[in-house]
Amino acid sequence: MKYLAFLLLFALPHLSHAQISSVSEADYQRAERFLSQFTQPLVYQTSVNPNWVRPDAFWYKSQRKDGTFFMLADLRRKSNEPLFDHGRLAEALGSVADTTFSPTELPITDISMGGNQRDITVHMANMMAECNLRRYTCVGSEPEKRRQRVARNSISPDGMHQAFIKDHNLWVRNLDSGDEKALTTDGIEDYGYATNNAGWIRGRDPVLLWSPDSKKIATFQHDGRGVGTMHMTSTEVGLPKLDSWKYPLPGDSVIFRISRVVIDVASGEMVRLNMPADPHRSTTTDHIAGRGGKFLDVRWSEDTSQLAFISSSRDHKVATLRIADTQSGDVRTVFEEVTETYYESGARMENWQVLFDSNEFIWFSERDNWGHLYLYDLETGELKNRITSGEWPVLQMRRVDEDARTIYFTSGGREAGDPYYHHFYSVNFDGSNLAHLTPEDANHVVQLSPNGMYFVDTYSTPVQPQQTVVRNNEGELVLQVQKADVSELLASGWVPPEEIKVKGRDGETDIYGLMYKPSGFDPSKKYPVLNYLYPGPQSGSVGTRSFFASLRDKQAVAELGFIVIEVDAMGTPGRSKSFHDAYYGNMGDNGIPDQMAAIKELGSRHDWIDLDKVGIWGHSGGGFASTRAILAYPEFYKVAVSGAGNHDNRNYEDDWAEKWQGLLETNPDG
Repeated sequence: MKYLAFLLLFALPHLSHAQISSVSEADYQRAERFLSQFTQPLVYQTSVNPNWVRPDAFWYKSQRKDGTFFMLADLRRKSNEPLFDHGRLAEALGSVADTTFSPTELPITDISMGGNQRDITVHMANMMAECNLRRYTCVGSEPEKRRQRVARNSISPDGMHQAFIKDHNLWVRNLDSGDEKALTTDGIEDYGYATNNAGWIRGRDPVLLWSPDSKKIATFQHDGRGVGTMHMTSTEVGLPKLDSWKYPLPGDSVIFRISRVVIDVASGEMVRLNMPADPHRSTTTDHIAGRGGKFLDVRWSEDTSQLAFISSSRDHKVATLRIADTQSGDVRTVFEEVTETYYESGARMENWQVLFDSNEFIWFSERDNWGHLYLYDLETGELKNRITSGEWPVLQMRRVDEDARTIYFTSGGREAGDPYYHHFYSVNFDGSNLAHLTPEDANHVVQLSPNGMYFVDTYSTPVQPQQTVVRNNEGELVLQVQKADVSELLASGWVPPEEIKVKGRDGETDIYGLMYKPSGFDPSKKYPVLNYLYPGPQSGSVGTRSFFASLRDKQAVAELGFIVIEVDAMGTPGRSKSFHDAYYGNMGDNGIPDQMAAIKELGSRHDWIDLDKVGIWGHSGGGFASTRAILAYPEFYKVAVSGAGNHDNRNYEDDWAEKWQGLLETNPDG
C-alpha cells in the first residue's frame, strides 16, 4: 500500500482535479488485491520440479486448489498418477508421529524411493519414516542430524568430503568421521584460499571445483593485498556496527587477482599453475563464483590430468582458453578471442566445452554479430567447422552428447514473433540436422533428465498460463503433465498485460515489451503513463516472458488509473551483439531514448494515452536510469521515483562498471 501511495503522491501535481478525486480508499484497496502476495496464491499447477527416480520416471509436487499432491510421471507407461494413496499414507504417518495429518497437506519435504517404487523414505521437518506402499505401513526414525547449511559445490562428488575455509586456508572434513584437515597452511588475511569475495558480494562458502573422482580440487589463492577497503555502518538505536571488507572500485590501480592452484586431497600436495595471476573476472558474471560456490570457467578432464579454464582480461575484452597439466603445473594457451567491447560466453551460462577424448573444444562467439557455436581442434587451436549460424543467438548450451556428437541448446529469435521467447534445439557437431524441439509459440523453460533422453518442458506467455509436458530428446511428445489453473485469478478481476511491439529510437529496430491497463479500463478516458525500466545491460526491463500473476506488481499500479509500459530497450541482452552494445561506454543512455520512442508510438496509436503526463520509476539500475531520465528529458518525464540507484558508477563495483563502461582513461588534458 505504501508503495502504491508513493507512486501516486509523485504523480498528483500532474493529475487533473477529476482524476485526483476519483482515487478513493476503495480504489487503493482494489489495487492492493493485485499485489503479488494476493495474486500468486490464486494460481495453481504452474511449475514442475522433477525428482528423477529412474531414467524414465520422476515424482513431483503439484499444488492444486484442493491441496498438495505428490505425483509420479512414468514415461515408460505414459502415466501421470498420484505417487501414493494420500489418505492411507497420511494415516500411516500419523500413527507413527502420534498426530493427525491432512491427506492434502502432508508436510513432506523430500522423498527417497527404492528401485521397486513401493518402498519409500519420507522426510519431514521432525521425522523420517520408512514406508511400504503395498501395505501402507511406516516405521519412524529420528531425522538425520541436520548439517549446517553447506554449499553443494563444496561437497565432493562421492559425498565423502566437504571443503571449507578456516583461518584463510582451505580445509576438508570427512562427512562420516567428522575428521578435519588443512589442505593449505600459508593463507593469510587478504591472501587466502578459495575466498568468496567479489567486493559487491561475498560469502563464507569456498569457491572451487572438485575433480570427477573426488581426489583433487581446483581453486585459487585470492589476492586482495593493496585493494581498497569498503566501510559500512548500521543505522539503529544504540551504537552502530561497523563492517569493513576489501572492495575494488572502477579505475583502482589494484583489483582482486587469483593465483590458480590444484590440490590433491589425500596428500595435501599443491600444484601452482605456472602463469601470472589472473584478474578476478569470468565470462558470464561479475564474480568467478557461480551458485553454490562453483568455480566458473573451469573444466576437468575425466582422468584429472588436465584442467581447462578461461582467463578473462580486466576489461573483459580478451578471453583466453588455456590447458594446464595438473601434475607439473605447466600451462599452454589454446585459443584467444579479442573483442572491441566485451566477451561473454553465453546468457548466464558458459557456452564453451572442452572435449578431451576427441581433442576438440566448442567455442561461443559473437564475431558475426550473433552468438553462435564453433568447433575447434584442441591441439592446434584451428577452426574445424562452424556449428550454428543465422540471425539469432545461441543463449545456453544445455547438453553436449559427445558419443552422438549432438548439442542441445536454447535460443530466442529464430522463430517468428517475440525474440525473447526461448525455444529448445539440437544440432550435430558438424552443423547438420538442426532440429526445433519445442514447437509451441511460447516461452519454454526446459529441465533435462539426468541421462539427457527426456526433458520437462513448461511453456507459457505473459497472457497464456503454463502447460507442462515431457518430450524425448527428439522433441516428440511423451506425456502431458499438468496445466496451470488460473480460474480463481480470473474470477478476482485480474487482467493480463498486453504484449507490444514498437520501433526503437532509430525508427527501424523492433523492440518488445508489455503494457498494463486498469481492470476497469475505459477507452474514452485519458490515462497518465508510468514507465517501468531496468536498463541492464546485463538484463532488461521485462525479464522472463513466462506467465506470472504479477510481474513486479505493475498491474496493481495500473489499477490506480495508470497505463504502465515496459520495454526491453536497445542495450539489453538476448539478441544481437550490436543491439546489446547500443550504449557501451555511455551508461547514462540507459536505453531511455527507446523507452520514449515506444511511449510516443503507443500514444500515436491510442487516444487514451496521455503523453503530457508521463512518469518513470525503477530500482537499482532502474533508479539510476529514472533519475537520469527526468534530468535529461524533463520535457517528456514529469515525475520520477528512483529506488536505490547507483547514481555514480565510479563508486559502484569494478567488474560490472569496467565491463560495460570500459576502463578508466585519462585524456591528455587530465
